[in-house]
Amino acid sequence: MTHETVTALAPEDVVRRAKEFFLRRVPATGAFVETETARHIVLRGQGGEELVIAAVPAPGGSAVRGSTLFFDQQVVRFFSTLPGAAPAGAA
Repeated sequence: MTHETVTALAPEDVVRRAKEFFLRRVPATGAFVETETARHIVLRGQGGEELVIAAVPAPGGSAVRGSTLFFDQQVVRFFSTLPGAAPAGAA
């Protein structure tokens, strides 16, 4: 399943937070970094399940997409920790 949100954070900050969140805040079903760039991270979890978080610049912050088959609840929880997008026209 694919989940999407928009945040006021820069893409690099989203990736940093995703890395920390999935390594530390989800211990029972933790996912570990397999591949990482400034704008995306691929994690592997239980049974080799893949989880991908990607962020691209968008007006007021970043558009973020999370894709997984097993970690849906955790992706939604991670998205809930991200600050909302800045209002249009905000500095």
